[in-house]
Amino acid sequence: MSGAHTITLPTAAGTLAPYTLRASAPIVPAAPGTAFNRIAYSAAHVVADPRAAIDPWLQCAVDWDATIAYRVRLWRMGLGVAESMDTAQRGMGLDWPTSLELIHRSLAAARSVPGARIACGCGTDHLAPEAARTVDDVIRAYDEQMEAIEREGGRLIVMASRALVRVARGPADYERVYDHVLRQAREPVLLHWLGDMFDPALSGYWGTDDVDAAMQTALGIIRSHAAKVDGIKISLLDKQREITMRRLLPATGGLDGRGVRMYTGDDFNYAELIAGDGAGDAPVHRQSDALLGIFDAIAPAASAALAALAAGDEERFHALLEPTVPLSRHIFRAPTRYYKTGVVFMAWLNGHQSHFTMVGGQQSTRSLVHLAELFRLADAAGLIEQPGLALHRMRTLLAMHGVE
Repeated sequence: MSGAHTITLPTAAGTLAPYTLRASAPIVPAAPGTAFNRIAYSAAHVVADPRAAIDPWLQCAVDWDATIAYRVRLWRMGLGVAESMDTAQRGMGLDWPTSLELIHRSLAAARSVPGARIACGCGTDHLAPEAARTVDDVIRAYDEQMEAIEREGGRLIVMASRALVRVARGPADYERVYDHVLRQAREPVLLHWLGDMFDPALSGYWGTDDVDAAMQTALGIIRSHAAKVDGIKISLLDKQREITMRRLLPATGGLDGRGVRMYTGDDFNYAELIAGDGAGDAPVHRQSDALLGIFDAIAPAASAALAALAAGDEERFHALLEPTVPLSRHIFRAPTRYYKTGVVFMAWLNGHQSHFTMVGGQQSTRSLVHLAELFRLADAAGLIEQPGLALHRMRTLLAMHGVE
């Protein structure tokens, strides 16, 4: 590849070093309509509107056209969209009224894309944790969002509640809240257990700091309502705990009556968890389905790999996904909650939005050195879709930081 494809990047050692893009074609996703043998959701990011006359740290403005176009791209690759989740900066800049508008627009767009799968984040984020006084306050908050989303025709992803952490006195309070939510839901929901590495305000979820005890509380709730639980997404970045919980999920219930599914939220170990280990009482417990923020950033590789897995080519599945794991581990490195910056940076590099501006000014949460390494790892994974554009945008970013 010519010198025109070489760029000088900062390093962790505080130096500058030349880097030349690989001379290889980007990954081609599966053709529209390709059937997968795993359910795969991408938690999708939002595109901010940098031209809005707002105070970016206090208000949010969304470029609706670019945001919806990105979701259509994911659907056409065969990936579902997990809407208005933490990848969309829910609770980190995206408020509930804007989230509901996003849900409304995404559901409308999904109806025009054959086979589009979508589920929508339902939480209590319009209730400030410090304003919550009782468990009943949390229940009312969940009810309000459930009713609004179901009125739009959306399926629910029941998100973890910061307010519940504040008012709960133990596992029994979680059981009471989730019993109510699951009884009220019109159709099977996805539950989301988000670890405190993603959101420190969720420390001690399920009423204890003992993760194994917390798992038993969550399993008890699921077993009591198996017909109302499609599956659970756990985002603990702990492969073995996910496998353990996966094997303990009910073998009946779920969407089709054949078992409650595990949706991996492990952005460190997703490839092997999706491939599975063949152990478990029900077929759906021998591998994980997926609901991943990293699928937003690696969508072409995820799509192509899932198509290979469905065709029985596990070797190609791993060959496609394994190079993305170092990239994902870098994007999700501590402080993990700032991973959204890397996701949006990838979308900008690859031309899926015209700017590197985020809701809440979150583009500032990662260093130039971090983004330079992300650029290298994205290239190594075959995920630079337009090399010329990516180089131009990286050079622009470098110049803005005084590296010319």
